[in-house]
Amino acid sequence: MDLDHHDYEHCDRTQDHGIEGVSEIDLLITLDEDSEAQERRLLRKLDKRILPILCLLYLFAYLDRSNLGNARLQGLPGDVLGGDPTGVLFDWVNSAFFFTYIVLQIPFTVLSKYYNPRIWIGCSAILWGISSTSMATAHTFTGLMIARLGLGTFEAAFGGAVVLYFSFYYTKAECGTRIAYWFGFAAVAGAFGGLIAYGIQHVKVSIANWRLLFLLEGTPTILLGLLCLSLLPDRPESTQFLTAAERKIAISRMNRGTSGDFGAVVRRSHVLAAFQDWRIYVGGIIYFGLNCALASLSAFLPTIIGTMGHENAMAQLMTVPPYAVAGFVLMVTSYASDRLQIRGPLLVCTSTIGGLGYMIMLGATHRQDVRYGATFLITSGTYSSIGLVNAWYSHNLGSETKRAAGIPLYGAIGQIGGILGSHLYPLTEGPAYTSGFTVSAFLLFLAALCALLLSVSFRLDNMQRDQQYGKPDPDDMVDTSELADKAPGFRYVL
Repeated sequence: MDLDHHDYEHCDRTQDHGIEGVSEIDLLITLDEDSEAQERRLLRKLDKRILPILCLLYLFAYLDRSNLGNARLQGLPGDVLGGDPTGVLFDWVNSAFFFTYIVLQIPFTVLSKYYNPRIWIGCSAILWGISSTSMATAHTFTGLMIARLGLGTFEAAFGGAVVLYFSFYYTKAECGTRIAYWFGFAAVAGAFGGLIAYGIQHVKVSIANWRLLFLLEGTPTILLGLLCLSLLPDRPESTQFLTAAERKIAISRMNRGTSGDFGAVVRRSHVLAAFQDWRIYVGGIIYFGLNCALASLSAFLPTIIGTMGHENAMAQLMTVPPYAVAGFVLMVTSYASDRLQIRGPLLVCTSTIGGLGYMIMLGATHRQDVRYGATFLITSGTYSSIGLVNAWYSHNLGSETKRAAGIPLYGAIGQIGGILGSHLYPLTEGPAYTSGFTVSAFLLFLAALCALLLSVSFRLDNMQRDQQYGKPDPDDMVDTSELADKAPGFRYVL
């Protein structure tokens, strides 16, 4: 990683002379019809290379962090946690992931700007894959805790860096759909994880089924990390994956309605601005509620469905349809948000849908078919909302450095909700789980209210700048190097 760091420092020092045939004048390219055709070909080329790698990585990232819920039904508490009759030890193992994830996400994402994205993302995947597979070797509560802390450490280097990486190559009219494709694999992981767990539960092997589960879901991550080291494109101005002409178009694209950095640049004033921006903290409140629901789903959905009267193997299988539907709804809402260039109003709707799902769970205590139907509302509302939030802030923070600090800042606040979600469903409160459902519903309705507040705030700012400076061309380059999203020509996505 040091070699790439030095390379980037060299790029930064020589940026006035251009990088590999690309000068800063290329930021101002006006595309004619032929260039537009070239851009469409470039976009297809980027999608074919970037999306498969990052989506598969997130699939296994989410499998690795959420497979505890499946392992619980395969005997992990009895083998390692002394039976854990209250479920308290399991809750701590589940929440350990979030401790290091929260603390390290901000510094890791800012630090990632100094390094080659291919090296940074690939190495983080290899290391969290090792942490995940090591859970299969645990024989004590302490061993499981150490492995989960390691998993949180190295996944912290991944999530924020990937959302930032998408902004290098995709415009604000494309980013929402691509982030949805990427995050949608969390829903795929929920469905896929249930199928894997169902299959493993019927396998007769010499080791415990849950140990085999960790091995099968952790090992591919290591292999994907090695693949990422070779295939993931670097930054647009330095990647060898693109031709010189394609690099010019890619750089022009990343400067539409904003301006990207040239080389490894961290603007300290923008890091400070991120910590002083009240909107990021409101986004953190939204993300807190969504992650509380998400952590609850991943760890406890099999258990909750099990309390509806189904055997463990069938409970694993019945987690698949809610996640599958959630993935579809996520894609539809994100595509609509890109086409309409709105995030907030859709976020209000999806968060409300998730909250209504929890209200149904509270009210239909003895109607198991209705409660199962409510899980579809919960998964669809929660997953769609998280995809919309990430797409919203990927543009609205203005500069790369502010995104590098702001995205993990609201993410870190949100992940605290994951810790809360890990403790909301003790076995002693089943099958009603009144407290857990009530808290989750309240937080999702609060998220909807905060999204409405942000939408109004962004709209008022846009209107004020339009009146003061006039309406800009949305494809024009806006110099955000000094003021980030406060630049006069910058406009927020609503």
